[in-house]
Amino acid sequence: MKLILTTTILAMVATGSAFADAAAGKAVYTANCEKCHAANGEGKAVIAKMLNATMKPLGSAEVKAKSDAALTKDITEGVGKMKPVKISGEQVKDVIAYVRTLK
Repeated sequence: MKLILTTTILAMVATGSAFADAAAGKAVYTANCEKCHAANGEGKAVIAKMLNATMKPLGSAEVKAKSDAALTKDITEGVGKMKPVKISGEQVKDVIAYVRTLK
């Protein structure tokens, strides 16, 4: 039992998700992401149309299949017409934890 717990904790630390705070991530998401991605992560059609872009729903299987590293890159470097989001590394982890709760 102790070995399983230790292994689980080490795996969480290795992936960076051990200390992410989804509740804090929701606040950061609301302040920085919601204006384009909507409260539910589905994306705002009017913004997508204005940018002539496609927004993948953040709760989709495709987005959920991305690694934390890939999502970090998308957030910090931008993807497609999305510009980089200027938030701290800890905030990025928290936003990822929140996005992973979206359905």
